[in-house]
Amino acid sequence: MRRDLVKVLAPIVFIVLALGFYFVLLGGRGLELVRSGEAAAVGLGIGVLLLPLVGVWIVYATLRAGLQHQHLSRRIHEEGLELDVSDLPRRPSGRVDRDAADALFEQVKEEWEADPDNWRHSYRLARAYDYAGDRGRARETMRRAVALEKLERTQSPD
Repeated sequence: MRRDLVKVLAPIVFIVLALGFYFVLLGGRGLELVRSGEAAAVGLGIGVLLLPLVGVWIVYATLRAGLQHQHLSRRIHEEGLELDVSDLPRRPSGRVDRDAADALFEQVKEEWEADPDNWRHSYRLARAYDYAGDRGRARETMRRAVALEKLERTQSPD
């Protein structure tokens, strides 16, 4: 388990550190341009300074979403509600066969329609969307699952 964690965290830490280094270099170049005092260079420098800010926000949002999804995944696993795709046919690439993924999606969609305000059903639907290849809806539905789970945690009398 610990070795798997290191295999996942090491590349993430490396990428975040590399991006941090890049953002510092980019910020330095932006400051140099602003300090030059020339109108065009100042304008360009301001634009260059915005890039690291946007980059930091993207890294933060991505890591935050990943941690939230991992939290839901852990809870789903503990509750024994993971989608079982082990017996579904696969393509040579390893992805679930499209027809099998669509059939799984229809089954999970029915569960979700019966109780759309349950984060567990939204999580399972997001995973089914992913298996079916609809990443946009998978992300949107996972965001809904995160919000519903957070609402459930804040309202539960623990």
